Amino acid sequence: MAETDAIVHDDASVAELLTRLSEQSTRLVRDELELAKVEITSKARHAGVGAGMFGAAGVLAWFGLGALIATAILALSLVLPAWLAALVVTVVVFAAAGVAALLGRRQVQEAAPPMPRETIDSVERDVAEVKEASHHGRHTV
Repeated sequence: MAETDAIVHDDASVAELLTRLSEQSTRLVRDELELAKVEITSKARHAGVGAGMFGAAGVLAWFGLGALIATAILALSLVLPAWLAALVVTVVVFAAAGVAALLGRRQVQEAAPPMPRETIDSVERDVAEVKEASHHGRHTV
């Protein structure tokens, strides 16, 4: 009879452990999904800012081209200091375009890769821990 009582007690422990495993797995999946959502949102924001900076660089470069054309016209039509002023403005506009392009590039690089790398790493660690616990559990029983 003592053996029967021990078997019933072991079955209850297994059932309890399975219930706990199910609850913890559900909580773990929810937490990992929340982490993925936060990470993807952050990367999307960086990609958006980077794209905006590239757009700003394009607009500034367009104005720079217009200023360069005005400089060429002034340089060819007048041999006066006015062309030098136009050239200085052109250089400043192109410098601003270069800065905006570099800032935009940095933002886009921060968003890459778009996959939630931290979440994937966390899930891989969780799976490894579960496998290791399962592996140790078999040997200790």
